[in-house]
Amino acid sequence: MPTEPTTHFGFETVAEGDKARRVAEVFDSVAPRYDLMNDLMSAGLHRVWKAFTVQLAGLRPGQRVLDVASGTGDLARAFAQRVQPGGMVVATDINGAMLDEGRRRLLDAGVCVPAVQCDAEQLPFADASFDRVSVAFGLRNMTHKDAALAEFRRVLRPGGKLLVLEFSRPWEPVRPLYDWYSFQVLPRLGRLVAGDAGSYRYLAESIRKHPDQATLKTMMEQAGFVGVQWYNLSAGVVALHVGMRG
Repeated sequence: MPTEPTTHFGFETVAEGDKARRVAEVFDSVAPRYDLMNDLMSAGLHRVWKAFTVQLAGLRPGQRVLDVASGTGDLARAFAQRVQPGGMVVATDINGAMLDEGRRRLLDAGVCVPAVQCDAEQLPFADASFDRVSVAFGLRNMTHKDAALAEFRRVLRPGGKLLVLEFSRPWEPVRPLYDWYSFQVLPRLGRLVAGDAGSYRYLAESIRKHPDQATLKTMMEQAGFVGVQWYNLSAGVVALHVGMRG
């Protein structure tokens, strides 16, 4: 019988069909404490990284934005303020618990955006539907990143912009400290605050398996994006990649 293709789940090799289920279990577990943990893990810097992303999005009133892996809705909320009047933001996530948490937080902030639970590798939107597509801290959890990038390009209008905010490869001098924090401090913090060390160990491992800055740039170009650039943030701990659909 044919062998099922495998992929990585953190440092573990798993069947492709099993990865989505296990990633879902991670985010089901962390959803209620996700924002608090983000603030603690990054010392609040995730808000600065997202603000930079919003700035480079260069949004105007009337534009349409797709926020993939929207999570608790930080980017969707900021985008929604910039596309009015006449624009629209659609928030998507493959995980129902995260999408529910994001919808609740958006409503609490007085922001109403459509929310769709879907797989980024098979987006349920027509070709050339959006002026911007964003994905923050979600691409590394996708099994077939090339398929997701192709979908992002498909739903963008010609001249539209993709913004990928993701953990990346930090500068060499900071790597020993970064590794110590990721594998020693982060799981303990997850256990104390969220009651879940394993999920945060997976998140640290998934960052190490994610393509570095130059590799992701190449992947975006292979998917058909042009003018791809990246911006290192916090010594390369995070990078923002920006590319346009030609």
